[in-house]
Amino acid sequence: KSREGTVVDADDLMQNMIAIAAENTRQMGKIDDFSQEEFEKLSSMIGLGALKYFILKVDPKKNMLFNPEESIDFNGNTGPFIQYTHARACSIIRKSGNSELKLEGDITFNEKELEVIKTLHSFSAVVQQAGKTYSPALIANYVYELAKNFNTFYQDTPILKEEDEKLKNMRLCLTYFTANTIKIAMSLLGIQVPERM
Repeated sequence: KSREGTVVDADDLMQNMIAIAAENTRQMGKIDDFSQEEFEKLSSMIGLGALKYFILKVDPKKNMLFNPEESIDFNGNTGPFIQYTHARACSIIRKSGNSELKLEGDITFNEKELEVIKTLHSFSAVVQQAGKTYSPALIANYVYELAKNFNTFYQDTPILKEEDEKLKNMRLCLTYFTANTIKIAMSLLGIQVPERM
């Protein structure tokens, strides 16, 4: 906008992002049990998270074109998609009622589980590389891959409905580690993630 002689005020942009987040969240209709204060906090978390993520996912050496509506979409490589994945994982853990997760016995992992495990395993290497190259985009794109892999696993594999207790516990452990890693990765980018959404 500066080339056109107009300047976008950062405060106005942030308020606009929060307003779009509030409207999109209302349309999804999953906030009926939220107080007004909780709803405002969630809208702020989503709006500001979308803005930060959109900026940080692009390599610092590249140009970018910011689109508020695109950045706040709940699908694709966006902050809200990752935040929603975190909230989904937290919901699964809450519904399980299992406070002591542990792996027991020999387990054979399916392809989707292995993808999540491999992605989780690579987190520390990605953080180190991001630090060496001063590129938060590496962390942003990593956490998107993790969210994508977890969602594929979640859609294809029963977790809470699994009857085999060993498998159920293993999948709950995967869910817990995914939620925790998303939270840490997003916090490295200065982005909060909700437990309910």
